[in-house]
Amino acid sequence: MYSIIVQHFARPPGFRSHRSAALGAALAPLVLGGAALVGCSNEETSNAEQIAQGKQIFRYETFGDETKWTDTLRMHEVISTVDPTTALSVGLKVDAEALPPAVVSGIQNGSISLTDPATTIALIKLDAVLGVKGTVQNVNGTGTLVRVGFTCALCHSTVDNSFAHGIGKRLDTWPNRDLNVGAIIALSPALDAPTRAVFNSWGPGKYDPRFNLDGKNGPQVIPPAYGLDGLHSSTATGDGTDLMYWNRYVAVTQMGGHGSFSEPRTGVSVTNGTDDLVSSKLPALQAYQLSIPAPPPPAGSFDAAAAARGQQLFEGMATCSTCHSGPELSDGNTRLHPVSDAMGEPEPPGVPSYASRSATKMYRTSPLKGVWQHPPYFHNGTAATLEDVVNTYNTRRSLGLTPAEVSDLVQYLKSL
Repeated sequence: MYSIIVQHFARPPGFRSHRSAALGAALAPLVLGGAALVGCSNEETSNAEQIAQGKQIFRYETFGDETKWTDTLRMHEVISTVDPTTALSVGLKVDAEALPPAVVSGIQNGSISLTDPATTIALIKLDAVLGVKGTVQNVNGTGTLVRVGFTCALCHSTVDNSFAHGIGKRLDTWPNRDLNVGAIIALSPALDAPTRAVFNSWGPGKYDPRFNLDGKNGPQVIPPAYGLDGLHSSTATGDGTDLMYWNRYVAVTQMGGHGSFSEPRTGVSVTNGTDDLVSSKLPALQAYQLSIPAPPPPAGSFDAAAAARGQQLFEGMATCSTCHSGPELSDGNTRLHPVSDAMGEPEPPGVPSYASRSATKMYRTSPLKGVWQHPPYFHNGTAATLEDVVNTYNTRRSLGLTPAEVSDLVQYLKSL
């Protein structure tokens, strides 16, 4: 079976992947002549190069976290038994543009099986599974996953489903709200039953970025990483003064990358390995993330007349703009808010306050651009829809909005 898969996945002479072709097209003006660079400053060129570097880091860099996911948690053993259909069912995504034409045809005509784990290994070898970076070796004629690590793209990107559900063009920095991170980690043979139970309790689109440090279970929705340019407070609790702070936190304390993170306010101090594979990559990673704006709403997805009325409510009677202010519709650059202001608090029964586990003990006002794209809402996903969000505010703040006004305000939010 593996030999058949290899034939399908082999790249023919002269084959260039969509990614390589796109890169070649992007670089063509640089190699064909200097005329194309007229009007571009060195600073602009340098920034573009940094963003391009950050894109590669975001998609493919593990920061050496194979030490955690392979050596400790033995996830390569788990993944080797998972077929693509099962992988897609827990929210893993496949980059259609990384697939050679023969593979596309094979999937379409059924000659490449999506119920064979060997296909999963072949897809990983192609760098086609978002956020999964593996080393595949031929062992006795069989493609064998010997090491695996994970990248930022695992949780913070998805696809447009243009080929099939879960298979399509990448949408970097979009939160993968289908991804059941906990269920995937819980398959590790290195975990005990109580720990597996916690991971399995999270559900799709949620992750607790502090559980492994404080032992408390309170999963949060995976947030978008787009539309953050101009915001100093990039996380729900405003920890740190830039996106690099949180990128370092995740890379070291969650992914298991080689490097260090220290936060005296929470008592967290983690060092992995004796080398630093994180620090030098943070500026470019941040530059790439900040270069991506929030996605505009799809055409026809909201009622323009109702949205105009909703904007008046947003800026007036509903008092939303008191906190959702400025270009990014967040006052996060100037202040944070006490727990009493947060509509996601109190947490569900038995769940500790997320703010209490953070460095600031407070919450940042969430930016609203692109809010149409990432339900559920509030930091813990306790509001399933934008209607639920507005109704929660209407009730708890005694705004007195009528059902028609609630509907108009929702249409405005959908337009952002």
